[in-house]
Amino acid sequence: MSKELKTGIATFDETSITWRGMDLVNELLGRYSYTEILYFLSTGRMPTGTETKVFDLCLVTLMEHGMTPHAIVTRLVRDCNPEQAQIAMAAGLTCVGDVFAGTMDGCGYLLEAGLKETDRRDYCRRVVAEHRSAKKRLPGFGHNLHKPDDPRTIRLFELAEEFGVKGDAIALIRMLSEEVDSAFGRHVTINATGALAALMLEIDIPVSIMRCIAVVSRAGGLVGHVREDMETGSGRQIWQNVEAAFQYEAPDTEQGRY
Repeated sequence: MSKELKTGIATFDETSITWRGMDLVNELLGRYSYTEILYFLSTGRMPTGTETKVFDLCLVTLMEHGMTPHAIVTRLVRDCNPEQAQIAMAAGLTCVGDVFAGTMDGCGYLLEAGLKETDRRDYCRRVVAEHRSAKKRLPGFGHNLHKPDDPRTIRLFELAEEFGVKGDAIALIRMLSEEVDSAFGRHVTINATGALAALMLEIDIPVSIMRCIAVVSRAGGLVGHVREDMETGSGRQIWQNVEAAFQYEAPDTEQGRY
């Protein structure tokens, strides 16, 4: 016998639409913002004023970052499917991952574990030592461009504290930063995804869905890239530039390799 399937997210009938127990038309529309409803649908409760402001910071921060792989892929795929903008955006969003935009969950899991520790300083030292020993990059730290500090990180922490977050996760990542600097003998920036991991923990966003939030954020930015590509046809030019940049090199037939 199959198990009964249930959902607590949404239902509808002839005259009403209900989201998590609240009437869309009479209780939600006109009363709550997009940010508040996203938090509500994701966590099952409405955010406080502080949580709304901080969550909005998180959504805005990752929305746009220039001609990244997300934007390039979106433009290339739009050129191949000019009447199907959703396909282009979906393709671009597959680039949210372990390298670009989606790395806050790795840092989030480290911070989440650290918040449960009694001696957080010792925990930070152990985390840094373990990553150095394994020659693994510490998620949330380092940036190829923003040095000595990521300007987004500085402002995010300032605003979150101004808005009234408790501050435990922010204090922990700052402590972790101190241990990183001590171990490497130089300052290593806390990048934006590390800062966002701390902020989302401050407002009770589960680490397991942090990457989902990154996808929602970046989707908003890709709308602009789709619109611009419609006007400029840049996707075709990107393809032609790449094709021209590659030179064919015949393989070594004797060795069967290049």
